[in-house]
Amino acid sequence: MAKIDASNYVAETVRVAGISHVFFVPVVLTRALVEMERLGIVPVMTHGEKAAAYMADGYARIAHQPGICLSQTIGAANLAAGLRDAFLARSPVIAITGGKSPEGKYRNVYQEVDDFAVFEPLTKFNVQVDRPDRLPDLLRQAFRSATTGCPQPVHLECAGLTGQVIEEEGEFDKVFESAFHRLPAFRPAANDEDIQRAARCLAQAERPVLVAGGGVKFSGAEEEVLSLARKLSLPVATSLNAKGTIPENDPLAIGLPGVYSRKCTNQILVEADLVFYVGSLTSSQVTNNWKIPPVETPVIQLDIDPDGLGRNYPNVASLCGDAKTVLRQLIDAVPGVPSREDWLGRCQQFIKAWREEHEPLMKSEQVPLRPERICRELSNALPEDAILVSETGHAGIWTGVYVELNHPGQTFIRAAGSLGWGFPAAMGAKCAAPERPVICFSGDGGFYYHMAELETALRYNIPVVVIVNNNGALNMEKILYSDAYGESPQTRGLEMWQFKSMNFARVAEAMGCLGLRVEKPGELGSAIDQAVTSGRPAVIDVVSDIDILAPLGWAP
Repeated sequence: MAKIDASNYVAETVRVAGISHVFFVPVVLTRALVEMERLGIVPVMTHGEKAAAYMADGYARIAHQPGICLSQTIGAANLAAGLRDAFLARSPVIAITGGKSPEGKYRNVYQEVDDFAVFEPLTKFNVQVDRPDRLPDLLRQAFRSATTGCPQPVHLECAGLTGQVIEEEGEFDKVFESAFHRLPAFRPAANDEDIQRAARCLAQAERPVLVAGGGVKFSGAEEEVLSLARKLSLPVATSLNAKGTIPENDPLAIGLPGVYSRKCTNQILVEADLVFYVGSLTSSQVTNNWKIPPVETPVIQLDIDPDGLGRNYPNVASLCGDAKTVLRQLIDAVPGVPSREDWLGRCQQFIKAWREEHEPLMKSEQVPLRPERICRELSNALPEDAILVSETGHAGIWTGVYVELNHPGQTFIRAAGSLGWGFPAAMGAKCAAPERPVICFSGDGGFYYHMAELETALRYNIPVVVIVNNNGALNMEKILYSDAYGESPQTRGLEMWQFKSMNFARVAEAMGCLGLRVEKPGELGSAIDQAVTSGRPAVIDVVSDIDILAPLGWAP
């Protein structure tokens, strides 16, 4: 083994993995970043560590490979905070930071705080690289941990304020494990006995429903979900993380269940006599705090992580394995069943009633605009190969419930809970898929978090489109503060959730991007077309009604 600079080893690892971009705040691993650039990898310097982590997350979710973010020691805690969303969404992000040097420990080194432990609850693998000769095995393990089983973030703390240990020479074996450069790294199959049990339950059920979770997307199992659903006449609900698994105009598509949901979907799940969760954690959000379906409902669960099987619902059958592989096993094992016309008809009754109630809102000519109308215009204007990125909170509800992805080439990703994630994540998604249009839907509250990254998008020519639902408020908090201050409007109470008026289109133009302002419903479709085809980072500022609140999930 020849002696080489550890920086070269890091850069070569990233190149061999096929990763096109890394996201960082300087100064960290300087020589490695220079070497990456020489190898054709783009180091994207951001205006904040959280934004760098969000970009790496968006990249990972679209590329189905690890996203990489870096910061020096003083920014490490900020980078850790940015990993929260990737951790919750089960996204394979590799975070690399500077850390303590042995000679400086306990001596009040400038800017140094022992924040290694901050990463512990937010990562699957959290280690310190104190010597260059430990770099090969720990870096390989980082890729291995990030991509196997249930994917999640990992963290390498490299000794030195800027990770200087990576600038030392060492003897490196140059073993690169290609299996761990993509998701999923492995595709384990389920036991035959478990497959037969699940197949019998699915065939015998009278009112079954399949609920697709985020594991379907990471496995690339959309085609298998649809094939099984067609063979068994299974209505298909999708969590927010799985939105787009089935075209939403398909007769078997029944929408989103849980908290961020359609009432009709929850109503269908309450009447189901069997629910099949595929790649879903059966979390509080997708089940409306375990009320949808009721806890006594028979459940089948398929997940790559055995620890989650039966965690929230007692399972009549548990399937441990990769979603795509196990669904293919089921398709081969399950017999064809009658069309279940009565049950599918019942589902369509619920869906029809929901559409009749909400159609007037989606067609509303009201000014300022209703968010339902914004989402209808977005559905109509969304290119067939678009990636739609959604903020959390109201933005997640509006897009999840009212935007319809009717083309199999459309992709949806959303914040798992971190307000401000949407715009940087959209930039990461665009880096992963530069040939596809990427549109972010955000409220003004979310966009304020990382608005400075417009300059980053311009500097690196990352032409994402941001639609800002500009209602001048965090109006999701309206009810909470109204209750706290009393029913009569109080100035201080309003200041707790309202903003000063802002024209984000002018802000975008001042920063060198395209800025468009929409004040009437009929203007939005053409604005989206103009922004998507402009080839520039673009902001569409849509003036919406401050008093319209997103609907919360129905429960019996």
